Amino acid sequence: MQYSNLKNTPFSVLDLVPVVEGATRSDAIARSLELAQHVERLGYKRFWISEHHNMESLASASPVLLISHIAEHTSRIRVGSGGVMLPNHAPLIVAEQFGTLATLFPDRIDLGLGRAPGTDPRTAMALRRYQQETVQDFPNNIDELQLYLSEENSTGAVRAIPGEGLDIPLYLLGSSTFSAELAGKKGLPYAFASHFAPAHLHDALHLYHQHFQPSKQLDKPYTMACVNVIVADTDAEAQRLATSAKRFMLGVIRNTRKPLGPPVDSMEGEWLPHEQAQIEHMMRYSFIGSPQTVATGLEKFREQTQVDELIVISNIYDHEARLKSYKLVSEVFNSNRSAVSL
Repeated sequence: MQYSNLKNTPFSVLDLVPVVEGATRSDAIARSLELAQHVERLGYKRFWISEHHNMESLASASPVLLISHIAEHTSRIRVGSGGVMLPNHAPLIVAEQFGTLATLFPDRIDLGLGRAPGTDPRTAMALRRYQQETVQDFPNNIDELQLYLSEENSTGAVRAIPGEGLDIPLYLLGSSTFSAELAGKKGLPYAFASHFAPAHLHDALHLYHQHFQPSKQLDKPYTMACVNVIVADTDAEAQRLATSAKRFMLGVIRNTRKPLGPPVDSMEGEWLPHEQAQIEHMMRYSFIGSPQTVATGLEKFREQTQVDELIVISNIYDHEARLKSYKLVSEVFNSNRSAVSL
């Protein structure tokens, strides 16, 4: 079966490096590496890792180290940050770190940038050492980072070595219209976090296209959207697997961020009505079901948004079920392509 609206659409992965109940953080990292190797064989374009701090449910506090680990044990797939939370880091450090990665793994490293802290306010304060952020800090930090990565800075007093002159693609990540407009004005690709913050998706994409200005990196707009996808042989099986993700989101809104738990037969009794409404809104762009059900949903989403690339996140408790879900997703996208060697 062919899915016309997904033809030639690149598909990628965002990984939070989730810690599952009963497993260790070392297990979480090992599972993420196995997932990266798995999706590389399946034809996914890139594997991005998020930055989160002070969360016992996630082992992604240091994307740079994880990117290096995964790139070392894969060979073709692009590996990057989804993203580095730039306010937590000096631009020079980011330039040096990703310059080192790009030197070790040429033409395989992506630098996705976000402006949220990736944590709670107290931890953000510990990371930033009481620095007060202003609305111009993020744009200015991007400018500084781009300067360090440019060949033109070779005569500068402060240089990123390695990093200077390397072709490291930058991506702006966001869940609001601010980053969309900024990405357009800077001529950078834009990725929207519709997997947990769907409200401004269409407005953000419109503003990005409206404000886009060609740059050295990009001559025309390039948009990406991250969506929740859980696929199994049947709709019922996939819906059951998805209860783990829903319970995980319940922990987020209750601020009880425990490891990813096993699925349950029903969410009845797990959440209160207002919590259910909030989570269903947050997970609005979730595609859960059999391959046909998910393909239909993704086709409609792609038609409505016209994004250039889809990024898939699948928070599934059972590792084998998670690997299978990503395999079934690849079959949906690859239905119009040449066969992928598995």
